[in-house]
Amino acid sequence: MWLTRLFILLPWLSLAPALMAEILPPPQQLAPHSYVWIGPYGPPTPDNHGFRMNLGFVVGSDAVAVIDSGYSSGMAREMLTHIRAVTDLPVRYVINTNSQPHRILGNAVFRGQGAEIIAASEAVPRILEEGPAMADTAERILELPDDSIQPPARPDMVLEETTEIDLGEIALEITLAGTAHTAGSLIVRVPADKVIYAGDLLYAGRLLAVLPVSHVGNWIAAFDRLRSYPEDPLFVPGHGEPGMLSTFVAPTYDYLVSLKEHMDNAVDAGIPMQDAIDSLDQSAWQHLADFQALAGRNAHRTYLEREAAAFE
Repeated sequence: MWLTRLFILLPWLSLAPALMAEILPPPQQLAPHSYVWIGPYGPPTPDNHGFRMNLGFVVGSDAVAVIDSGYSSGMAREMLTHIRAVTDLPVRYVINTNSQPHRILGNAVFRGQGAEIIAASEAVPRILEEGPAMADTAERILELPDDSIQPPARPDMVLEETTEIDLGEIALEITLAGTAHTAGSLIVRVPADKVIYAGDLLYAGRLLAVLPVSHVGNWIAAFDRLRSYPEDPLFVPGHGEPGMLSTFVAPTYDYLVSLKEHMDNAVDAGIPMQDAIDSLDQSAWQHLADFQALAGRNAHRTYLEREAAAFE
């Protein structure tokens, strides 16, 4: 195990240093087969070209699997360029870990290279119904020409249960986590590397975002599922630095539990929503990036969720 941990302690491997990327930095190698691009915090802007999330890929002896396809066609093409600096093996799969635009808007580029797109069944309605609007919005935010981002089509593999894919000597285990941060969350495990790509189930350096499509109760259950993995793997969050699961307990699990318990108690006591929001103490997480922008919104959306749950 200490050899595996050595990959964490060594300086990140910089690949293709001569490559001057416009959007992405070189990927970092986490383990023998697993790579990640670690994005900065903040919203998508023309200056960051929409790169503010983590993306990844895994290299087998026969093929490559990409973890999320990025926020634009240009970003996806740069991902391919960086992958080609590592291997000339074909990109056979793209796994969308959820239905957010920065996870799916590069799908068409990879499909054009022969990749199969994989997503959870719960993610498909949003991908199909909101995909065109997502592409239009990304073009507007990034100040790109119209129709420069092709809306994502229906995924080629729609998962209803845990699935394993073979990259040649390396297998990936893809597990459904249901509706958590968004509908159709997926967990991608690389057993040989003891690496797990958890997507937006995990946050550390920035405050997590409870969205209108999130479900805090399910999200807590999904985190508990991550505790069951053996051998203390390295987790790659959707945003922020990879780490052991303990890294994410306070900023993700404890925060979600605090939101849910406070709002459950408020709803049970008949406390109006604004009073419940005002009385929620979130100061333990105020050091996290984007706290001011997200704290109030998270409280509001959690109250609405727990109020609806009380009347189910």
